[in-house]
Amino acid sequence: MRALALALLLATVASPALAGEVALTFDDLPTMALSPTTDYAVVTTKDLLAGLKRHRFPAIGFVNEVKLEARDKPERIALLKAWLDAGMDLGNHTYDHPHFTTDAAAEIAEVEKGEVVTRALLAARHRSPHWFRHPYLETGATDEARKTFEAWLGAHGYRVAPVSMENSDWMFAMPYDEAVLKGDAAEAARIQKAYLDFTAQIVPWYIAAAKGVLGREPKFVFLMHATRLNAESIDGLAAILKANDLKAVTLARAMTDPAYVMAEDAVGTNGNQWVSRWAETLKKPMPWASLPKPPADIAAIDNRLEGAVGPPAAPAKPKP
Repeated sequence: MRALALALLLATVASPALAGEVALTFDDLPTMALSPTTDYAVVTTKDLLAGLKRHRFPAIGFVNEVKLEARDKPERIALLKAWLDAGMDLGNHTYDHPHFTTDAAAEIAEVEKGEVVTRALLAARHRSPHWFRHPYLETGATDEARKTFEAWLGAHGYRVAPVSMENSDWMFAMPYDEAVLKGDAAEAARIQKAYLDFTAQIVPWYIAAAKGVLGREPKFVFLMHATRLNAESIDGLAAILKANDLKAVTLARAMTDPAYVMAEDAVGTNGNQWVSRWAETLKKPMPWASLPKPPADIAAIDNRLEGAVGPPAAPAKPKP
């Protein structure tokens, strides 16, 4: 009996714990950048996709097709093709990244206008768009608007892509671009280090917060953006995922977690990530007191640059 108990103990110790899972999602395709040039976008896309493939990370990019409207539209569309050629997926992020107020019809029109090119690219591969990401994570300012819009999404083959982990990458991205465009390698390196340091703090915070709310670790959906910063930080991001025992999976795989079918009725003008939504539904506290904060100096640079690239990125800011 003692030998059997010892064998079971050794088996338990020797067996690795199951890794957590996380879907990597990137908003604002083709790219979110301070520079409007296609050359800058080409480098960003090439390096981002190369990094994802190097680490064998599946990913999905959510497209704002307004960003295709320029004299070099074919070259911009080629950036979306590159995502598909790399084995990644594409989703709909609306045409022009608007706020979702009470007008469900306007939001529906944005989705329809924002799927023209993406749907054609997917159709050429015998696929169709399945995923929709709300700009600013705003799911509707009223319950009626939300239900009307989500009913339309379902009827047209779309599922909402939620967010249950984010790292405020949008706040670091434009300051990083500014340093790169100025040729200030030292400043770019400083911002990148601050970004990775912050990510190394916020990822375990989300894991702990979700465990506190759900009593277990869910499959996460990680929001980032298609930026030069992320393109040049993939190795660092991969190390952070590994340190937190997170394996990158497809969005479809992450969405098999039952937490994402939990009834939640968040409405209002400010969007929020899903861990907070679960907490509200289950009436559980969130550990806001321990929430890491991005560096104030980088936030100040971002505030100065805000608006330089059109519609701001979906913030997904946790709300204390």
